Amino acid sequence: MIIELGHFALVLAVVVALFQMIVPMWGARTGDVRMMATGEPAALAQFILLLLSFCALTYAYVTSDFSVANVTANSHSAKPLIYRISGVWGNHEGSMLLWVLILALFGALVAVFGGNLPSRLRANVLSVQSSIALAFGLFILFTSNPFLRLDPAPFEGRGLNPILQDPALAFHPPFLYAGYVGFSMAFSFAIAALIEGRTDAAWARWVRPWTLAAWMFLTLGIAMGSWWAYYELGWGGWWFWDPVENASFMPWLAGTALLHSALVMEKREALKVWTVLLAILTFSLSLMGTFLVRSGVLTSVHAFAVDPERGVAILGIMVLFIGGGLTLYAFRAGQLRQGGLFAPISREGSLVLNNVLLTTATVTVLVGTLYPLALEGVTGEKISVGPPYFNMTFVPLMVPLLLAMPFGPLLAWKRGDIRGAAERLAVAALVAVLVMVAVFAMFGRGPWLAPVMFAIGVYIMGGAISELAYRAKLGLVPFAETRRRFWNFPRSVFGTALAHFGVGLMVVGITATTAYQSEQVILMKPGESREISGYDLTFRGVAPQRGPNYREQVGKFEVHQNGAFVTTLSPSKRVYDAPPQATSEAGIHASWRGDLYTVLGDAQEDGGYSIRLYFNPLVRFIWLGALIMFVGGAVSLSDRRLRVGAPRRSRGFAVAPAE
Repeated sequence: MIIELGHFALVLAVVVALFQMIVPMWGARTGDVRMMATGEPAALAQFILLLLSFCALTYAYVTSDFSVANVTANSHSAKPLIYRISGVWGNHEGSMLLWVLILALFGALVAVFGGNLPSRLRANVLSVQSSIALAFGLFILFTSNPFLRLDPAPFEGRGLNPILQDPALAFHPPFLYAGYVGFSMAFSFAIAALIEGRTDAAWARWVRPWTLAAWMFLTLGIAMGSWWAYYELGWGGWWFWDPVENASFMPWLAGTALLHSALVMEKREALKVWTVLLAILTFSLSLMGTFLVRSGVLTSVHAFAVDPERGVAILGIMVLFIGGGLTLYAFRAGQLRQGGLFAPISREGSLVLNNVLLTTATVTVLVGTLYPLALEGVTGEKISVGPPYFNMTFVPLMVPLLLAMPFGPLLAWKRGDIRGAAERLAVAALVAVLVMVAVFAMFGRGPWLAPVMFAIGVYIMGGAISELAYRAKLGLVPFAETRRRFWNFPRSVFGTALAHFGVGLMVVGITATTAYQSEQVILMKPGESREISGYDLTFRGVAPQRGPNYREQVGKFEVHQNGAFVTTLSPSKRVYDAPPQATSEAGIHASWRGDLYTVLGDAQEDGGYSIRLYFNPLVRFIWLGALIMFVGGAVSLSDRRLRVGAPRRSRGFAVAPAE
């Protein structure tokens, strides 16, 4: 009965979405206040109905109701509870229901917290948002219904993909979807602005909190996916330029550009046309990621390789919203006045440079991801575009972006003083040069660019600290005045500094583990020892163990350093009961200087085992940097100027005169 109620709630949610798409927008067009006001209760009702539907599917998974086809295909009664719950979104049908639920959540948040929006804008935003929910709701009902029954019901399910049975991956998809779907709000605001043909600084202020929230969630989601791939797949790396990884990375790059562009629009009413276009393109890349993962055109360890006919349906949704959005943009863009002028050397100029480099980098990733698919579709020839391409195209674009990053916050609006900014960064630059010399002296090997990239990472972190010191007038006024200034900073200042500091920390971690990773692939017998990066590992053999829903062979390695015992590592090879699939579990010892990483391979005829040993220096800085970026975004989002948007007394969009 609960399953039928969940299905019925989903159907009702689609009906409500249809109502919400038509009535408020028609009210905005005709000026009918009562029709516009229906958007808020409709958005709340749609969210509640989808939440009930999602809870019903979760109930089926938790209780192992194998009369539901989706539960049978993706669950097993022996799975731990956390993986029965995460199994709800560990498949195509359930993940799409979560996708639409988050979409409705953002619409409901606009309904609850959008009281300061002009009524026409709010009505149009909720209508556009609901049109997306309607399209995907119909897609779920007609192609991907998670509530289909089996008769007779089997006694047991087939189980969840074993590599998905992991705590990090249990939470990775919800954060990733929150990022993907969160950019739909920027899209809805952009389409609403194009319908009206009007934008101003208040519009940018309303868009920025939603964009920032989506960017935060996507940052955390990508970082969690990277962390999962690092310790679960046993490949010893953290990023592989996998097409599915790229599918989430592209909207992150475009969303980062959108955040900075919206800031220019808010402060100077410039880049209006570009900001609206970025809002459309960012969500378009999110839709593209959804298509790539679910169309069956990609082969990946974390893609939903489903019926290609479903991919065709998603492709149709993409064409509808991307094509419709760009067509409306083409008709309306000429009515959007660009706003104030500024000198090339200014904060606006630095943010424009940021946008140019980020969007160019997005295009390079897009080409590397789609070109093999296009070539195969046209000629049937299969090729692989891997790290060499991305390293040769993406990295050169990032170097000037990273070098310019500390300058931006130190330049004035409209016209800046680049010499003054450089003087304020002198200490950070000096420390960076000293670090570069030290790294070169310590390692003396690896790519010649590695010490330079180390220095750039330190320079970015020092630049973030220098910005706070400059704003607080550290050393120029009495300490009490510096402290007063520091505590009176807007939270967005701290948020920006934290986010930039996190980027610098990531650069250091990426450089260290990429350039100076140590790797050994060897055969070891019990009792043998091996040295790697100052650690002595002694192999003590392999023993069988039993988990809740798997069998495994667990290796034992005693780790010593300078004769002192450090730890015991226990990498393993698992075979799950359902489905019967093998996985590798790495044994990792983390320290301040890096990770000692061990992988147990196959047994050999002579009684030995294939062993892979890695030492990944400073690799934890990558995920620590991403976490600091997320915290920086949260601090900025807590700034009252972002939370309140425009004053409540505003009654309508400020009209921008046509050029």
